[in-house]
Amino acid sequence: MVCANSRFLEAFGAGAAPPALPFGRAAREAVTLLARSAWRDGTAAIEGVADEDGRLWHVSARRAGRGEDHLIWRLRPDAGGRGSELDLVDLSGPFGKMLSRAGIETAITTQDGVIRAVSAGFAERAAGDARATLVGQDFVSFLRTDERDRIFYAREGRSGTPQTLVDVPLVDPEARVGPAGPDEATSLMLLIDSGVGIGAGWDGAGQAGVAQLEALLAQLPLGLAMTDRDGRFLFGNEAFLRSVGREGRGLPAFPTDLVVREDKAALSDAVRRHGRGPAISSNVAVRLVASPEEPVSLGLAGVRGLGEAAVLLSLADSSQENQLRRQVAQATKMQAVGQLAGGVAHDFNNVLTAIIGTCDLMLLRHIPGDSDYDDIQQIRANSNRAAALTRQLLAFSRQQTLRPEIIQLPDVVSEVSPLIKRLLGGKITFYVQHDRNLGPVRADPQQLEQVIMNLAVNARDAIQARGNGSGRISLYTRALKAKEVIQLGSEVLPAADYTVLIMQDTGGGIPPHVLPKLFEPFFTTKEQGKGTGLGLSTAYGIVKQSGGFIFADNVLDKSGRPTGARFTVYLPVHHGPAPRKRAAPPPASSDWAAGGRVLLVEDEEMVRAVAERALSRAGYEVTACAGGEEGLAAIAAAKAPFDIIVTDVMMPGMDGPAMVRAIRARHPAIPVLFMSGFAEDVLRRDIDIPEVHFIAKPFSVAAIAEKVGAVLREARAEQRAGG
Repeated sequence: MVCANSRFLEAFGAGAAPPALPFGRAAREAVTLLARSAWRDGTAAIEGVADEDGRLWHVSARRAGRGEDHLIWRLRPDAGGRGSELDLVDLSGPFGKMLSRAGIETAITTQDGVIRAVSAGFAERAAGDARATLVGQDFVSFLRTDERDRIFYAREGRSGTPQTLVDVPLVDPEARVGPAGPDEATSLMLLIDSGVGIGAGWDGAGQAGVAQLEALLAQLPLGLAMTDRDGRFLFGNEAFLRSVGREGRGLPAFPTDLVVREDKAALSDAVRRHGRGPAISSNVAVRLVASPEEPVSLGLAGVRGLGEAAVLLSLADSSQENQLRRQVAQATKMQAVGQLAGGVAHDFNNVLTAIIGTCDLMLLRHIPGDSDYDDIQQIRANSNRAAALTRQLLAFSRQQTLRPEIIQLPDVVSEVSPLIKRLLGGKITFYVQHDRNLGPVRADPQQLEQVIMNLAVNARDAIQARGNGSGRISLYTRALKAKEVIQLGSEVLPAADYTVLIMQDTGGGIPPHVLPKLFEPFFTTKEQGKGTGLGLSTAYGIVKQSGGFIFADNVLDKSGRPTGARFTVYLPVHHGPAPRKRAAPPPASSDWAAGGRVLLVEDEEMVRAVAERALSRAGYEVTACAGGEEGLAAIAAAKAPFDIIVTDVMMPGMDGPAMVRAIRARHPAIPVLFMSGFAEDVLRRDIDIPEVHFIAKPFSVAAIAEKVGAVLREARAEQRAGG
């Protein structure tokens, strides 16, 4: 024998080990055969085995252990024996579980108060472990009383539920003998939660109180629901149904039906602990099936005093807060990605400036037909494609250099319509309708064409994805007055006059889970290799940089089903006279040989080398510096004044604007040309230096020379006019 419990030792003693039990000869042989059967078959049992006192036993054995090299014996007295009805009290089986479900925990103790057996519910509440036996420990050590002599579980303390203790002696009323014999009486200890019983809970007056409580909770804006101790829903108010996405459908059977599969076990365990333990409260983070991407905090509280123990679930109806949180997160993410993309594009533009400029210088030494001419042209073409990509990155980050003009929206649409029709093909109809009395807008016409093209291509792809590839794309322009904007009740759109561009298709609409991510950079629903995810984000950036707004929604039929997507662009109407267009400057090539002294300041060595060679070939005397401090030193050491300063904006140490301010303090009339990959409008606001010029990176050899010549001609013309 390896081990035995106290009941076995009391009945047979420490010297008896199965099959060598104090049975008769026939009974011992039967038990020996049972042992052989158990070793062979894994389990065996016999009934009605008599001991030396004539008591009948049910005997069973089963193989166990890691190597199945042990037998576990179980001996249970037969109901036919004296006092055996009391011996059949098995708290670890269905009887104990049934009492626990009713709010009654049980234990069997000796007359000295030593525990002989406990139910799993008692073990969990007294020791925190339902598998603990607690045999041999003092029963009262797991209890405590307060100043009002109320009994509590010591582990739960004052936060627990008061208990009613009932002592039931396990004694045969006729024989006056307990199941353990006349020398040791035992007791069945019943611990009953306060409020459990007829008249204290769901019946009678208690039922009326519960009904009143339900009516009260139903009116509260906080989402509340109640379950029984087994986790079955009893009721839930409307706010709770809205919070879990079950409005109009009612509650399921269990709270675990509301959450995703990964969170079911945690929620089930939490409900069980609050239903069977002390009246405590806590929160558990779960993901609802209705919105699996957003974890919510579900409150749980144990409820006592309503009859059976219950659990109160609370969940705030935070749909509007979640929407606002998503909008703030979207704006923050767009800003962060925009700043990152702007920085990447700026550095990439420096690289492209060097590549394009070097290609231009190499082409000056080659003519068509040379072996290297076509290769150089291919490198230059691919560099220009890369430059277009950086312009897209700067567009959605709202750092692109725009050249706004006062334009009419129908003029832009008419320019781009032929190209759109060629892209759509013969199966898709392109319909255009313009409103009357449209106000002029201030925007870059080329970039506005890019917006219209991106929206049209997106609509074409949506139609083709439906299968047959046929459909209709409609483009409308509308005039919207300020009072009509107020009537819309939009929290985003300020009250002003707008010229509106609407692009809608018959592509089946946009799925609801896609709408919040539609304008995110690099987000695409197309399969891999068929979309960059920059089309709509570029359109968003151009519209926002132009001072406008863009929205996306679905076109619904009479039954409420989406039939297509609709993009609406609001551009503010420009009030005031349109500026006169400047006359085109004369070609600068004839003026290149005019010469001049140029101070070139650029921290990127490869960009500085290309610009220096380009200006030197154009006939300028160039002094190249790697930073702002060197530029100031060159100004101070120069024997003759410089005619123009060409400088980068962002440089380590002293940047371009700081250097120019220091130079302008001594030479206020010197012309300045800034080189940068950032938007000119943004730079003018940040730099705030009058009478400066800009050239966007990447630029070609001819472009930098032409720009320097144009700035010098303008400066000399102003000097002559002033003289």
